[in-house]
Amino acid sequence: MSILNQTYKELAIPYFKETFDCIDEVMQEFKIPYYLIGVSAIALELLKEGIKPNRGTKDIDFAVMISSLKEYDKITDALNARGFKKVAAPWTFYSEQFKVAIDLLPFGEIEENFTDNFNQRYTDLHVLGFKEVMEEAVQVKIEEKVADIPPLPGMVILKLIAWSDRPEERENDLSDILRIIQHYYDLKWDEIIELHYDTLDKDPFDQLLIAAEVLGRNSRLYLKKSEAISARVLKVLGNNLEDASKSAIAKDWARKLDKEMEYAFALLGAFQKGITHEI
Repeated sequence: MSILNQTYKELAIPYFKETFDCIDEVMQEFKIPYYLIGVSAIALELLKEGIKPNRGTKDIDFAVMISSLKEYDKITDALNARGFKKVAAPWTFYSEQFKVAIDLLPFGEIEENFTDNFNQRYTDLHVLGFKEVMEEAVQVKIEEKVADIPPLPGMVILKLIAWSDRPEERENDLSDILRIIQHYYDLKWDEIIELHYDTLDKDPFDQLLIAAEVLGRNSRLYLKKSEAISARVLKVLGNNLEDASKSAIAKDWARKLDKEMEYAFALLGAFQKGITHEI
């Protein structure tokens, strides 16, 4: 278990404690495994190293491992009783009291055993990669609570998949991936020296390119777990590495880094090189 000594206030997410307490209470009542995902999970991982969140959010995302829609309905009723009401999307709840929205994304046996019903009810919900990523979840202690969160490479895979589903709506996913890359060199320095020393032999030497390649290598685990994940991720990367001038990811990163397109394209290429690397 990783220990986080900061308080909830450090997360810069209004009413995170109240929301997390509510979710934890409901999930403990029904004995349902759940995971904190999204930008909040990334913020917790980076806070362990003293890196403060770069953007606040009023949306908090959770993934819940359930076997049937009946279980999800029980969760819904319990959240409604606590003031979290469903809004437009069937997996989104909003608290008028806290002015916080939560996404509660179901995955697990429900995908395998209730595919038809599941897809009819949640036509816009995509959970590819959740099961495989959550298998590697780590625990982070924040004040008196323990949160199960995906490792950073797992979050990158989930965000890459989510962005590819709805790129016009999910620009923040690319920002979050880039933020992980920007800190990954320092976060993984000991690991780089021990396991990825070959990546340091660069001319010119560039920490971001090294970080992207090592992050790719660590993300490869999830591609090996699932052919569907592998096919999706490699297709997204391939499509965005065909032509630098047409790469949506490179364009986004170039703008946010204030760099030339060629550099952002090379950064994405380094990630692809890592993710296809055979150790």
